[in-house]
Amino acid sequence: MTPSRPTVLAALTLCTMLWLAGCATTQPLEPRELRYNAPMEQAFREAVALMMEQGYVIRHADLTLGRAEASLARWPGYRVQLQVSEAQGGSLVSVSALRGSQPIPPYVLDPWLVALQRNLGELP
Repeated sequence: MTPSRPTVLAALTLCTMLWLAGCATTQPLEPRELRYNAPMEQAFREAVALMMEQGYVIRHADLTLGRAEASLARWPGYRVQLQVSEAQGGSLVSVSALRGSQPIPPYVLDPWLVALQRNLGELP
């Protein structure tokens, strides 16, 4: 006995809904931000250099947009997203990261922002 067409469609619809529900459970990325006195271009270049110094491969970088994305091939795989914009005579650096497919808590990125502050010569 073969299943009827409505039964097959119902089963396919249910499977599709369950699959899509699994995709919708990822948490949003929360960026960590810090304002620097350095101009936007200098902060962007230093941030990208810091990512490379730490072993990240720069996948995309656009100075005019102030955006970069980098990845680290170490298991479970790390990805960093960088956004640098002008802010009151300086720059605002926003960074977020993923470990595998899970967002890294923003406070974990503080040492990276401090290292960037050191590289920019702005440590107190």
